[in-house]
Amino acid sequence: MHQTVAIVGAGTMGAGIAQVAALAGHPVLLLDAEPGAAGRAAAGIRDRVKALVARGKTDADPDALDLTTAPSLESLAPARIVIEAIVEDLTAKRALFNDLERVVAPDCILASNTSSLSPTAIAAGAAHPERILGLHFFNPVPRMRLVEVISGTGTAADVADRAADLVTGWGKTVVRAAPTPGFIVNRVARPFYAEAWRLLTERAAPPETIDAVLTGAAGFPMGPFALMDLIGHDVNEAVTRSVWTAFAQDPRFEPSRAQRDLVEAGRLGRKTGHGVYRYGADAGPSAAATAPPCSAPPKVIDHSAADLRALMARTGVPVLEGCRDTGVMELPGGALLVRSTGVTATELAARHDAPVIVVDRTLDDTTATAIAIAASDGCPGDALREATGLLQAAGLAVHVIDDAPGLIVTRTVAMLVNLAADALHQGVADAADIDTAMRLGAGHPLGPLTWGDRWGADTVHAIVTNLHHGYGDPRYRPSPLLRRRALSGGRLA
Repeated sequence: MHQTVAIVGAGTMGAGIAQVAALAGHPVLLLDAEPGAAGRAAAGIRDRVKALVARGKTDADPDALDLTTAPSLESLAPARIVIEAIVEDLTAKRALFNDLERVVAPDCILASNTSSLSPTAIAAGAAHPERILGLHFFNPVPRMRLVEVISGTGTAADVADRAADLVTGWGKTVVRAAPTPGFIVNRVARPFYAEAWRLLTERAAPPETIDAVLTGAAGFPMGPFALMDLIGHDVNEAVTRSVWTAFAQDPRFEPSRAQRDLVEAGRLGRKTGHGVYRYGADAGPSAAATAPPCSAPPKVIDHSAADLRALMARTGVPVLEGCRDTGVMELPGGALLVRSTGVTATELAARHDAPVIVVDRTLDDTTATAIAIAASDGCPGDALREATGLLQAAGLAVHVIDDAPGLIVTRTVAMLVNLAADALHQGVADAADIDTAMRLGAGHPLGPLTWGDRWGADTVHAIVTNLHHGYGDPRYRPSPLLRRRALSGGRLA
């Protein structure tokens, strides 16, 4: 016999959780403070299940789902677990749980679907804080596999285990997180958005280019601007602001003024028809501009540039062995190709006393479809065309951007790794759960700690350190654990 599950809050998240629980065979009680909302949610669930049946996704009978609208809080007494999905307000959640404690059985689990509030804070003043925890589902609940299980300071271990076993039985993948701001996903994911905003406000590249490079070069399923338009800038900015506030306004989590401007202008994204991009019958993200076709050079000279060899192998251009150990590729015209380590092309040109074109990093140099490059100030046009033609010969869409330190992929991924290492260092979760959370909850192509090991902790540390020095901004300070792994040669994942 499946235990009864109660859901308080019949909005998008609550209805999604109720649908998953009902399809898993649980009797579900659905309650909402707004008259008629629970009934509409129940009808919507049955309609969605009918659509799933029509597509062959389930053989469940929508009319046989044990889904009941609850007329009052007292009617939730049979529940063995209550999951609240009400407004993200600490006072409201505390009041609800205090009321629930007077209704449900002593061993009933009380779970909050909070995305940012600490279960410890929610349980403050409760008679039995040991049965209160966070169960953070992701939207849309029926499709998203991840659930963060967050134990508060007073949460009993067996309560967390019971809750984890329950949602695992619903087909979800569980990760365990400490009750810290943003938990895993909403904490570690911030640089994916923050670095995009910084590049845009510095006019390094337009949003279409930033999105195209992070999808084509780094393998993210959506670029940050398209994703924020989908999520809603009001929602995304509120999460960023919540994490920033909870971390005492740590610069690593600082919200973007440019995003705040969109929110204040009512340009919230797809739901309003206009965010970073316009939406509608004849609108949406336009194609990113790429460099016009250029001729590949007849040869390049490899001066120990091991991190560019996989790209060069795709070009079909002869690579001659050089005599210097400088870690660069030399073009026939004398300009140098350098893989990004967070230093601008202009600074590298001053060091090498030669024009420099910096090449961004990718998820996989053998399969990437796009790349960003930037030339040093004063770099001759012929040199930039040589570099462009060379990378186009590798089958890459080449995006020439301004000389921003760390270009696009390099800085974004390095900062994701840095924050993941910091979360690991502070015991937010173990390495496997951090990587799993970012893949399943944020849709990243690779867990950040595994990505850091692929690039090497020493390389990531160098990138972050160079960004820190280049900007003079504590936002880019390296995680102590990242520094230790860089010095020891140890792994992050």
